[in-house]
Amino acid sequence: MSCVGCCKAIKPRYKRLVDDIFPVNPQDGLVKNNMDKLTFYALSSPEKLDRIGEYLASKLSRDVARKRYTLVKIAMDALDQLLVSCHDYSLNLFVESFLKMVQKLLECDELELQVLATASFVKFANIEEDTPSYHRRYDFFVSKFSVMCHGGTNNDKQRSRIRLSGVKGLQGVVRKTVSDELQVNIWDPIHMDKIVPSLLYNMHDPGFVPVDIESTKDDEHPAQVAETVLRDLICRASYGNLKPVLRPILVHMDNHKLWTPPTFVVKCFKIVMYSVQQQYAYVVIQALMSHLDTHQKSAPDIKAAIVDVLFEAVIIAAGASVGPSVLDVFNTLVKHLRISLDNKSSDETIRAQEKKFEESLINTIGQFANNLPDYQKIEIMMFVMAKFPQFTAEESYGLQMDVQLQTMLLKTLLKVATKYKTVNMANAFPQEFLQPLLRMSLFEEPGMRIIVQEILHTLIDRHENSEKLRHVQVIRDVAKMGIKLEKVSRPDSLFMKKHGSQFYWYLCENMRLESNKVDNFEALYRTMALITVETGSRDIVSDLIRLALDMQNISMNDLSLPLTHKCAIHALVGALLCLVAQICELPELLQYTLEILECRKTEAPHMLPEFAFNRKNRPNSASELHVTILTDFNHKLYPEVETLRDSWVFQQEAISSILMSAEVDVSRLSTSFIQKPLGVSEVDGNRSMSDVNSIVMDFESPEASPMQGRRRETEEITVESLKKMLAEDPKVRREEEERKRLEIVNTFRNDPFEEIVARAEAKSNHFHNKLNEILSMVSRGSDSPAMLRGASKQPPTILDIQFPDLYVY
Repeated sequence: MSCVGCCKAIKPRYKRLVDDIFPVNPQDGLVKNNMDKLTFYALSSPEKLDRIGEYLASKLSRDVARKRYTLVKIAMDALDQLLVSCHDYSLNLFVESFLKMVQKLLECDELELQVLATASFVKFANIEEDTPSYHRRYDFFVSKFSVMCHGGTNNDKQRSRIRLSGVKGLQGVVRKTVSDELQVNIWDPIHMDKIVPSLLYNMHDPGFVPVDIESTKDDEHPAQVAETVLRDLICRASYGNLKPVLRPILVHMDNHKLWTPPTFVVKCFKIVMYSVQQQYAYVVIQALMSHLDTHQKSAPDIKAAIVDVLFEAVIIAAGASVGPSVLDVFNTLVKHLRISLDNKSSDETIRAQEKKFEESLINTIGQFANNLPDYQKIEIMMFVMAKFPQFTAEESYGLQMDVQLQTMLLKTLLKVATKYKTVNMANAFPQEFLQPLLRMSLFEEPGMRIIVQEILHTLIDRHENSEKLRHVQVIRDVAKMGIKLEKVSRPDSLFMKKHGSQFYWYLCENMRLESNKVDNFEALYRTMALITVETGSRDIVSDLIRLALDMQNISMNDLSLPLTHKCAIHALVGALLCLVAQICELPELLQYTLEILECRKTEAPHMLPEFAFNRKNRPNSASELHVTILTDFNHKLYPEVETLRDSWVFQQEAISSILMSAEVDVSRLSTSFIQKPLGVSEVDGNRSMSDVNSIVMDFESPEASPMQGRRRETEEITVESLKKMLAEDPKVRREEEERKRLEIVNTFRNDPFEEIVARAEAKSNHFHNKLNEILSMVSRGSDSPAMLRGASKQPPTILDIQFPDLYVY
């Protein structure tokens, strides 16, 4: 015994202090007084810390080998206390010994030792060191903790403990390394491919019951801790480190087929979007878009789930964080929409999933647009409009599929338009956007034309009046309808003066289409009513009345239209004039309109909205009303013979006198919108369009008739001819003019219609040929000698001077 005492005295002091912390009876635990002495010695002599650590590590290794687990716990407790108490520069060497002991315990098969080592490592991870370290590696801990996260035993309690320890260990590794640039780069894919799937596995493990909010804090759930770790990881990620985190998430969803149902995926990406730094949110959007590209040939339900996740992500993303590559995002979504339509399945079940996927794409595009500024929304609509396929007349292959694609693209346009808030008409309808949109209103498919009108409704309506004007009806008091009115701004008034003819011409052309249904006429009425409410004023009231009279002329003169269409147009014109008269404050016009409608009520009820747009007049069931053509009306209620009386229709002369008494300009009232304005047929839509009222045309002059004019075009005006004209008897000249007029009238009354058309076309072709000749001369210059010499920079000679005819006797 004396020898033992001598050996103990020979030991260095730090060894004696370490030995004294272990009790004689291991069950008594750590000797607190001796532990205080060891801590004081370590603080007084920090250079001894590394030796203390090595000695503790050797004792712990021996106790582990001998399975003295109680002494192992005491040693780990001592190490933890030393780590917490000491913050000297020499702590790094002690940490190396500590990590070796933690690794030794994690390599054991005993669950208790692994849990103990994990708890010690978590305590160490929470310590902020004063000095940096250059030589630590945590690769083993990442791998081991990831394995523990996937631990599976038959005992539910043990499985929960080991997985919870693994998740907490990963949390400690992340906290210890993520903010220290001198440590191992935890953002490397080799580490993220282990950490992220381990967290997702615990979050989605169906063996665990969902976390109860009312549960005690001690009963931590692995899924709850894993979610916290994932939030912490995403929150700390910078721009360059975010993609290595997102890629394992997407791969994990693919490998474990977690896209359907998308509940868990949506939950995960909501966590990501709420945790990521705001300025990096668009990186998540781009990652989802790229992943959607990799699933082009996947099942439609998987693609729909990805788009649903994308939709939820966009909702959370701030407006400025959608990203700089906005057009790329829209291009990708529209591309997938077209691929889905081109490769549609014949199986009804799969096709239903494909339709769901297509609707998800459209909703996502709309949500994207909602986060963009208004000027970009117009650009996006123009971008989508450019995606419309252009088929020639010879191309019949895929025609039905093309109609489906155009319908889906129109729905996409409508979705984006609903997100746009119109301030003034000029910004909402730039010429590059307005002209193609109006051309689309003449599609052959009635349903597509309705969507185009709905797009116009959304962009024109600024005061939520659209629903109040949905149905064609005679509004006797605008105030009772709750229609919101506002004074028309000068920019809007100028816009309608300049571009209103485009709207009016296309509206007239829509009225001519025989495939129109009730919904088409109602949509056209709503467009005209919204134009009246939003831009109606004394400045354009004559144009609006011209539009109504032109539509009335269509119903009276177009022989191809069925009677039901004509009655609908007459009813629509009456309702429109009532609205125009009230919006533009023309009480006499309102009284005149109501008188005509009252006359119709007793003599021609089929020309009233209550009859022409009454869907109950059809024999079809209520479920088929929205797809039934107007000609399906019950014809027993219509007159067998089509008749029109002057008292039933609106007379231009009467309206002109009313407008003149109200001091409204009626000079353009006689000019019809039925004539196509200049530039309407241009495909590029870039040329400016002129209103027909800007072209001065003398319709009663001899030159405008098919007959030969009073003077030949080649007749020269000379002094002799002027003298002859002065010498003529005025009475004879008037008789000659009257004879010419009678010839013109008789020509239009008696000659065949085809011959009149042929003469008119010949005159029109001659006019266009002359115009093209003049324009070509202007573009290439004259071939006169003076021009040729001017090109060669030579002064003109006396022979080159061209005197005007006025100076030639």
